[in-house]
Amino acid sequence: MPLWLELLDAAGLVVLLVLLYGLALVVRRRVLARNGGTFELSHRMRPGQEPGRGWLLGLGRYSGEDLQWFRIFTLSPRPKCAWHRAALTYDDVRDPEGVERTVLYPDHVVVDCTSPEGPVELAMSRASLTGFQAWLEARPPGTDWSR
Repeated sequence: MPLWLELLDAAGLVVLLVLLYGLALVVRRRVLARNGGTFELSHRMRPGQEPGRGWLLGLGRYSGEDLQWFRIFTLSPRPKCAWHRAALTYDDVRDPEGVERTVLYPDHVVVDCTSPEGPVELAMSRASLTGFQAWLEARPPGTDWSR
């Protein structure tokens, strides 16, 4: 078999694998969103870096008392990070600065939070921020609101 036919077969296989990967990402997103409560949510894995560095695009999902974060370009059905509602506090919101405007989804704002593990930086739309604040404030009866 000529070399060009082998290269054509290899290129066809690569295209098929890329298409299958894309289809798997679509199916995964549908499975994650089947119960509702999902939204576009970016997470800065190492807060405190220079603006624009360390951001990863993803999906957020409310699951009971937890906010789960899933990376967007992975096939894993498990969340990469999760924050418990009682342990997460909302600190501030700001507009993206410099390179962050091109790294994050359009029209997203950066939300600074605190957890027992340290600072947490999230980026979401203003509509999602309203839902996030409502979710944080909707703690069960008996919650210590002084924290």
